[in-house]
Amino acid sequence: MRIGWCCKWLPPPGDPRPATALNLRDTTVAALSRLSPAQATEKLLGLVQGNLAALAAQVEEAASAPPLERCLRIISSVLPLYTHPVARPRYDEPALRDLIEPGLAAIGVRARDAGLRLSMHPGQYCLLATDNPAALASSVAELDYHTEVMRWLGLAGGWHPGGAHINIHGGARAPGIEGFRRGFALLAEDTRALLTVENDEAAYGLDDLLPLAETLPITLDLHHHWCFTRGEHIAPDDPRIALVRASWRGTRPMGHLSAPREDLLPGGLDPDALPDFQALLAAGLPAREMRKHSDRLWNRAINDWAVAHLAWTDLEVEAKAKNLASHDLAEATRAAAAAPAPRKLASGAASR
Repeated sequence: MRIGWCCKWLPPPGDPRPATALNLRDTTVAALSRLSPAQATEKLLGLVQGNLAALAAQVEEAASAPPLERCLRIISSVLPLYTHPVARPRYDEPALRDLIEPGLAAIGVRARDAGLRLSMHPGQYCLLATDNPAALASSVAELDYHTEVMRWLGLAGGWHPGGAHINIHGGARAPGIEGFRRGFALLAEDTRALLTVENDEAAYGLDDLLPLAETLPITLDLHHHWCFTRGEHIAPDDPRIALVRASWRGTRPMGHLSAPREDLLPGGLDPDALPDFQALLAAGLPAREMRKHSDRLWNRAINDWAVAHLAWTDLEVEAKAKNLASHDLAEATRAAAAAPAPRKLASGAASR
């Protein structure tokens, strides 16, 4: 089992390293458009050089952690504006290629040697289920880019090598699952073999995505499922879990975990009880407030529930405090392993 953090690193208390040393930088279309081609190339060279150093440091941080915590989601902007016309020609220049390819290859070797599981997650506008031809073409190009990064890392060619994957949401609701299938068919073989799809809070719940289980792996987002169903904390032995596991075809699944903010109510929420969606609605909170992620994994009942899910899936922690929050779950996992018996969850542990 592995627990991962997403994209950005925050210094733990007492760690003197500046966050800038382990975090990647980006730029904007407007900023790059103001430059001459030579200046744009120079700017991208500086950004990419810094990003490769920061990514290498992130990978080293995760690789040096206990095996339980060797999992990392790479931020999409490792190569800033790679798919945009203002930057794309610059990336074909030898100066950038000679920097990128060996740099990512070395990072990939370190990750594989350490047994580190890597993933990427394009932004919310990367959609396969869409009726907009321009949006679909842009999404395919974006997924091609993510696959190229995985290829340079040595993680393309085959079915999710080392558990590597590129995760997206279902997309727009109107085109439905058949729309997703049409978009999926446009992807290159290596991209199809890296892609996964996750349930979200509004358009596609877990049950909506299960028809895709024979096409690509389903990434179960536990918090999204709670939001979409308005209160179900899905149990690890739920029959749908077997379908999710089967969709990975022998590769250990990946799931996502987050918690609602602890300050949703003036007095705070009980850290030893699973949050009650319906009770929060009755207290006057709109559903959108329940969707927001907390800074840390503050809720011990959620952590115990997530630890039970680690029996079948790895988990990426989606929280504002990034690696600090994923370490919360790792500590809860170690505590559960050392305890004589699991803590009894409060009401609402298994289902609505």
